[in-house]
Amino acid sequence: MMAASSALRAFQRRLLAWYRVHQRKLPWRETRDPYKILVSEVMLQQTQVDRVLPKYHEFLRRYPTIEELARARTTELRRVWYPLGYNIRPIRLRRIAQRALRDHGGQIPDSYDGLLAMDGVGRYTAGAVLSFAFEKDAPIVDTNVARLLLRYFGLKSQGSKGPLQRRLWQLAEAVIPTGKGYAINQAMMDFGAMVCTARAPRCPTCTLRKTCRSYPLTRNGHTTNYSRRTRRH
Repeated sequence: MMAASSALRAFQRRLLAWYRVHQRKLPWRETRDPYKILVSEVMLQQTQVDRVLPKYHEFLRRYPTIEELARARTTELRRVWYPLGYNIRPIRLRRIAQRALRDHGGQIPDSYDGLLAMDGVGRYTAGAVLSFAFEKDAPIVDTNVARLLLRYFGLKSQGSKGPLQRRLWQLAEAVIPTGKGYAINQAMMDFGAMVCTARAPRCPTCTLRKTCRSYPLTRNGHTTNYSRRTRRH
């Protein structure tokens, strides 16, 4: 079985209960607009939330619609994007807007195939848009989610990354309760950022500790780390 059913149910139940109380208040969570969510996800690629927040608002004030972004001039686009870095990202966003107008009637696609055909959109970003904009039960794996799943289910982080990545994506899909992809995905990201952190995780007070495979190791001063920087794209 993908994961022990009792541990899986405990993960879902406790994590969703924690999320209802502790979820982060972020502006892109106040909308289901696929365009705005796509903008936020591209901005968050290898960039911390605190740096993205002011630029997210500025970018959408300047380019509130797909049509306006598609017409954006490169110099102005990069000026608005500065200083987030990775300056190919706004160019890719413009290409996505242009393709959406050309091939999708000005709409962001609501399918994996449609999203993955867009410039710079990979498996994570496609899953995030499907989950957060269209509320589909689509899995996501970023660094925070990967670390949480790796520790909770006791996966080994050493060795070939290919099999580990496949296993993480399988688990990310398995932990989604039917119809709750949005909530569980947001919960995993928040929990990884706030509790199951890379350094000094809050294991003694963690709501998942009773069924976490890695928790017993913390008594000897060990924690399982997931240091590979998973690009959110």
